[in-house]
Amino acid sequence: MAVDTPSQSVAKAAGDSVARGRSRGTGKPRGAAKRSLSTHWYAWAMVAPVIVVIAVIIGYPLIRGIYLSLTDANERNVARSIGVNEIPATYEFVGLDNYTEALTGNQFLSTLGWTLVWTVSCVALTFALGLALANILNRKIAGRSAYRLLLILPWAVPGFVSVFAWRFLYNQDNGLLNKLLAGGGIDAVPWLNDPTWAKFSVILVNVWLGVPFMMVALLGGLQSIPGEMYEAAEMDGANAWQRFRHITMPGLRSVSTTVILLSTIWTFNMFPVIFLLTRGGPGEATQILVTQAYKFSFEVSPRDFAQSSTWGVLILVLLMLFAAVYRRVLRKQGEVW
Repeated sequence: MAVDTPSQSVAKAAGDSVARGRSRGTGKPRGAAKRSLSTHWYAWAMVAPVIVVIAVIIGYPLIRGIYLSLTDANERNVARSIGVNEIPATYEFVGLDNYTEALTGNQFLSTLGWTLVWTVSCVALTFALGLALANILNRKIAGRSAYRLLLILPWAVPGFVSVFAWRFLYNQDNGLLNKLLAGGGIDAVPWLNDPTWAKFSVILVNVWLGVPFMMVALLGGLQSIPGEMYEAAEMDGANAWQRFRHITMPGLRSVSTTVILLSTIWTFNMFPVIFLLTRGGPGEATQILVTQAYKFSFEVSPRDFAQSSTWGVLILVLLMLFAAVYRRVLRKQGEVW
């Protein structure tokens, strides 16, 4: 009987390993994909309708918007029907001219500046108030369930109903807030008619709407922190601030990063509060990027579809850049997201 030498045995084992790897599909990705499709065809069939719906609802408008942003399309040169007459589109491809005009003009930069102030202010105040209320409700206090219910109510009420209620409260002549101030001998405040007061007013409403979500999310994070950690720290002589700094905040890090990201994206695109409360006024004082993009398409004459699409694409790019930078910062801090 022939006996293999050590070198022949190693070569044979390596060949067998390669053969086994190929038989499993590791050598050919196409084979692995085909095998996955044949094995999990039911899962792919269940997911396919969702993919098609997303492609139609999100994919097509996105591609269409990017295309229109590269043209000079407006109300006068798009395809339209007048009676039985069909007028073809006459808009032309202009390349990146719309982006150049937007990024070099004062309107986009000034609107972006206020949008950033609006977003940072709302997210910071919402997080601070949500964290404070979550800490209070995490303790055993009388009527805790009732307090939780009352604090969640702004989240349960439809957003447009809440905004209209606040608009009534802000009414300069008949609003409840100015009635209360008048009872104390204070002059009426032009809540929605003065640029500074209007900015303060819209931030207040958005914070009022956003606190319940932040509170519920952070309360869930607080309840996941083991109570033994607080007991051990208290036995070691740590005061309340030290326990909050070294136990509570690290324990909430994963929840905080998620809710801050979501809150930032929602606030950056918070169309209902601005549009229903001030419509971007007085003047353009409270106009944010998303409401200005809407204005280009539906309020100015002629309606500028190209400029509206350009602003929409820029909003998407800004949010993608923020998410990428945010993710990189988290990775540097050791967080996985």
